[in-house]
Amino acid sequence: MHLHILGICGTFMGGIALLARAMGHRVSGSDANVYPPMSTQLEQAGVELMEGYKPEHLQPVPDMVVVGNAVSRGNPAVETMLNQGMPYTSGPQWLAEHVLRGRWVLAVAGTHGKTGTAGLLAWMLEEAGLQPGFLIGGVPENFAVSARMGASPFFVVEADEYDTAFFDKRSKFIHYRPRTLLMNNLEFDHADIFDDLAMIQRQFHHLVRTVPAQGLIIVPINDGNISEVLDMGCWTPLEFFGPDIEAGWHAQNTAPDGRGFDVICEGEYMGRAEWNLIGRHNVANALAALAAARHAGVSAKHAIQSLGRFKGVKRRMELRGEVAGVRVYDDFAHHPTAIAATLDGLRRQVGDQRIIALLEPRSNTMKRGVHAARLASALQAADRVMLFSPADLQWDAAAALAPLGSRAEVCFDTETIVSRVLELAKPGDHLLVMSNGGFEDIHRRLLDGLIKFTS
Repeated sequence: MHLHILGICGTFMGGIALLARAMGHRVSGSDANVYPPMSTQLEQAGVELMEGYKPEHLQPVPDMVVVGNAVSRGNPAVETMLNQGMPYTSGPQWLAEHVLRGRWVLAVAGTHGKTGTAGLLAWMLEEAGLQPGFLIGGVPENFAVSARMGASPFFVVEADEYDTAFFDKRSKFIHYRPRTLLMNNLEFDHADIFDDLAMIQRQFHHLVRTVPAQGLIIVPINDGNISEVLDMGCWTPLEFFGPDIEAGWHAQNTAPDGRGFDVICEGEYMGRAEWNLIGRHNVANALAALAAARHAGVSAKHAIQSLGRFKGVKRRMELRGEVAGVRVYDDFAHHPTAIAATLDGLRRQVGDQRIIALLEPRSNTMKRGVHAARLASALQAADRVMLFSPADLQWDAAAALAPLGSRAEVCFDTETIVSRVLELAKPGDHLLVMSNGGFEDIHRRLLDGLIKFTS
């Protein structure tokens, strides 16, 4: 079968392409921006990539067009597909029908931490010899790919609440039918899709309704927004976790930076975890993954041991390089809660050493200014802040950061940010770049600039 994927270079749709190739299908795809690392991963898998959305990309007519949610009506390829009556489906629907059917699906949902937790859970199952399949919105360093079919019934999927496609406005995760559902947290996000928190909660409850009574739902013990979702109705056993609060799964004797903690399950000591990830949020993610792994048959002791061999996920506090004692990190944080958690984890690790935070407010929610009032508070742990203000930003960045005083600067191009950081940086500094996009390759430009500056 020949599949043509519209929006193929997004992490999710790129994962769909890898799975389809693993199943023996011919796969081609179009995207507005075809660039590494996804383009490299796809080309190595034998996927034919095409720049742009030209109608001729759909000739000869493929057996199925798989439509990503980044494309909409008015897109030339979409209009050609509809006018010629080509068969089409969404990525989540194709995944559900061709990969997930008949498998034990472990879904990781929530506003924050989905990618890291899904990668960690897949690694726990892998270490236990279960050879899981997975589709994750990032690249776990232990696997070096974002998706694979696996060789067992188990399949880990990052369960995103964003909409499915222009013709299916339900959340992606509605399609997955998990047996094990893990919900990390729930906050308002995706303001371009949802009007308010209640709309998101309704989608999460639709997800809860799909979990069988013989399955398991794993949730934080102190998340009021998730509690309200469950109050709408729940027909599945629950397990609770919390890094600081006594729950079914919780931590004790946690190191200040989160790199070590005792795991307690139902009042019983399970073992001490020692690993390389930092921050209280990652301790919470680990506890949730431990609960999900146990549901799939992995002993807590074995799963705890696997934590020490987990290398993390690209773009989640990823150290991109160090020059002359200056470290440059890349992190996906783009919501105030995630920004604050990332900074808190790094602060606990580096102590009094200086942190310079570079932030690109790239998501639709951030561009609209929905969380602008919370931004200064989220950035409090940074010693200096450089915020990129693109032309389409719909709020006054300088006013939002005013509570930070002289610690914060607003820049209107990345060239200014790079030059200012190179003026400021000194040995022992930590440059934390936070964006859910490419940020004009600022990480590499900073490292290159530091090399030139110090040579």
